[in-house]
Amino acid sequence: MARTIAKDHDDKRSHILKSAARVFAREGFDRASMSQLARECGISKANIYHYYDSKDAILFDMLETYLHQLRDAICGLDLKGLDAQARLRRVVQEILVAYQGADDEHRVQSAGLSALPDEQQVLLRGYQRELVVFLSDILAENAPALREDKRRLRAATMSVFGMLNWFYMWNTDADEAARKDYAALVSDLTLNGLKGL
Repeated sequence: MARTIAKDHDDKRSHILKSAARVFAREGFDRASMSQLARECGISKANIYHYYDSKDAILFDMLETYLHQLRDAICGLDLKGLDAQARLRRVVQEILVAYQGADDEHRVQSAGLSALPDEQQVLLRGYQRELVVFLSDILAENAPALREDKRRLRAATMSVFGMLNWFYMWNTDADEAARKDYAALVSDLTLNGLKGL
């Protein structure tokens, strides 16, 4: 007889992933052990193995969940009726707001993605690429000349992400209002340069 799935299966799985993100961010993926994960989760190792057969499986599910949700949240924004500048402002703001509460996942994404098999990395990097292309297209709407120079367009896109990641990494306790204020600053800099401030 097949084992039934507990009613709280998804909640427990989410708890394991959030706890694992803390451990992987703090200890590093390579140094983290299943015993540490179990302690952080407040459950037994056997219970973790009920959900995941390995530490690698936890890492992949955590990053896949995080990046998939981030991609969907940003690329799925309803931007109809907004002009190019307003689209940029909205997307920049929503990226920074979406980062809130995901400090550990973001750190693990940066440091742990390369620990996964190539086919899993390809999937996860695909989510990242979709976000980059989405923002890149909006930047090009605001500065059409960038479409003719892919290298500069990529540099401009990654510069915006760099500004957002700086704030995110150094202001982890910032509330939504502070994130929105900084997002407006990034948008002003991007659209107008220093003269726009």
